Amino acid sequence: MRPSVATMTTTPAELALRLGRSQKRVRDALRQLYGTLPTGVSRWEIDDAQAAAVTAALASDEQLSKEWSLEIGDVVPRRRIHDTYRGQQQGGISTPVSIPDILIFTDPVSGARYGYDRFEGLKEDGSYSYTGEGQYGPQTFVRGNLALRDAAASGKTIRLFTTKGTLATYVGAFTTGEPTYWIEQIPDLDGEPRDGIIFNLVPLDADESFLPTYGGTDNHAHVGEWNPPEHSDIVIAATEPVELGERVVSRVEFELQKDFGGWSLNAGHPPKRLRLPAGKSSIEPDLFIPSRGWIVEAKKSSGRAYVRTAIGQVLDYVHVAKGAEIDAIPAILLPGRPEPDLVELIAQLGITLLVRSGDGFEIVTD
Repeated sequence: MRPSVATMTTTPAELALRLGRSQKRVRDALRQLYGTLPTGVSRWEIDDAQAAAVTAALASDEQLSKEWSLEIGDVVPRRRIHDTYRGQQQGGISTPVSIPDILIFTDPVSGARYGYDRFEGLKEDGSYSYTGEGQYGPQTFVRGNLALRDAAASGKTIRLFTTKGTLATYVGAFTTGEPTYWIEQIPDLDGEPRDGIIFNLVPLDADESFLPTYGGTDNHAHVGEWNPPEHSDIVIAATEPVELGERVVSRVEFELQKDFGGWSLNAGHPPKRLRLPAGKSSIEPDLFIPSRGWIVEAKKSSGRAYVRTAIGQVLDYVHVAKGAEIDAIPAILLPGRPEPDLVELIAQLGITLLVRSGDGFEIVTD
């Protein structure tokens, strides 16, 4: 007697992806054909006969364009995603031709082997830093990197997956934040340093618990070389056109950091980068001046709202630094003097106030 052959089943997510239809449409077809699930059963397990029946039922939808099929948390074969939406299978960024989306893939384990986790992962503000594609030489804005940079301007949703082996987990939908990206020194596959593009992504609808922590799993503070920020590279992403005045103001903070860093260096106090472990993530102030003990938070305006935000941020930085056994002094860097009552408040909190003065900067003491 031959042993019985187990019936193969599939999930609504896999069938929806195969057909290029939403899971809602697949579930509706299942209910129309087979009724509702029995009491106590929480999900469909679709056998080959049922899959064929649903496929036939949805055949009349051929004239419809492809729909986004996956729901947050779905785990499916990566190849199936590319087969359905006709996107590139190589590289981490895919620009499928059948949907107006950009698909990006990250493998935290593989990325950590090459040092990508240093600048990739979930940050404390909920944003996600994602390393651009290109394994050797400086990364440039071509193909997938160009599409990802211009996603917001092109009206395209960024859909992020984490991968493990041949499977991909759908994390959710993202767009680019502000700034859209920055440049960091990252290793290539041979360990040689080169310029890498680090994209700044913010969630639209996502489950961030699937994402790795920014900076890897190292729970130690790190002091590194500081480089002046380069505002000319920034692409501001927004759903509405950004007024020119706002774009100019947005650059003030980057110029402020750059000028202050140079001023401090010339005064014999070279600025550094400081990355601090904070819970499951890590945080990084704008500048760290070890010789003075300053942790510096810069703001583009001396207005009250900006000063209040800077106070909260810099006190948090110092609090976290203390836990990492770094005895630091909070400092706020502004383009001008704030209102007198704010100067008084800053002094009462033990925060050093730094403001631009002519070609240099001054420490405000009253």
